[in-house]
Amino acid sequence: MFTGIITDIGTIAKLDQRGDLLARINTSYDPDGIDLGASIACSGVCLTVIEKGTDAGNNWFDVEISGESVSKTNIGQLWQQGKRINLERALKVGDELGGHIVSGHVDGVATVTAMQVEGDSTRVTFKVPNDLAKFIAPKGSVALNGTSLTVNGVDGASFDVNFIPHTKSETTWGDIAVGDPINLEIDTLARYVARLNEMQGT
Repeated sequence: MFTGIITDIGTIAKLDQRGDLLARINTSYDPDGIDLGASIACSGVCLTVIEKGTDAGNNWFDVEISGESVSKTNIGQLWQQGKRINLERALKVGDELGGHIVSGHVDGVATVTAMQVEGDSTRVTFKVPNDLAKFIAPKGSVALNGTSLTVNGVDGASFDVNFIPHTKSETTWGDIAVGDPINLEIDTLARYVARLNEMQGT
């Protein structure tokens, strides 16, 4: 379980397509503090650490990514050597819940359709798959590339989010461009509310 509060920006050091996709990710996390088998959210995708270490002054961890995960996320489209990704360690009992509950299970891929500078901030518009649009609500929470964000407005299958300078500098949101695919996880509460409404309507 995660909170959507990014704690590091990792860099993909190498990719190796075997039976599954093996990725090595450079990080500022101390490898001595990472257990093998630990979960780390990588741009919103919960992945399991299978190896870790330090080489040439770079801390790193390895993850295996199934074909299912590659097909359901933006990994197959965006991940390449040198790509920066958002990282978050799994939530521990007693940790502050600064964002919202995030599972690390991506529901679909949204697309950046517009970007507009507003003062020091940037308003970004996303288009989501039609079957997920009903879960997006104004002032509700959503996880995009692993980041807990608040929805500003909704228009059909599109919605927008305002990124303040801190968010852009402390995550990879300063790197995005129109057309980029974005990992989307809907709010668990929104999922249950929608399901309850469906049941009451039957």
